[in-house]
Amino acid sequence: MIVTGITASARAMDINDRIPDARDGLTRLERVVLHVLREAQAEFGDRNVPTATLYGRVLEYIDISQEELQTCLQRLTLHG
Repeated sequence: MIVTGITASARAMDINDRIPDARDGLTRLERVVLHVLREAQAEFGDRNVPTATLYGRVLEYIDISQEELQTCLQRLTLHG
């Protein structure tokens, strides 16, 4: 799957995106995922947000692979 040219605002991850913030221990990716998930949950109401929907919306902010998103979700849910 080619993920180039998603949007003008999407950018590739660099080393600083992978360093946890001292305030809460979240990386930039984790913070983006949580932000997008909260917005999507507000739209979906009582229903679960599909991972594909979440992935597409996260790509608007940061260029990551599906595997990176799955790894991030596992870390956030403590199943990793």
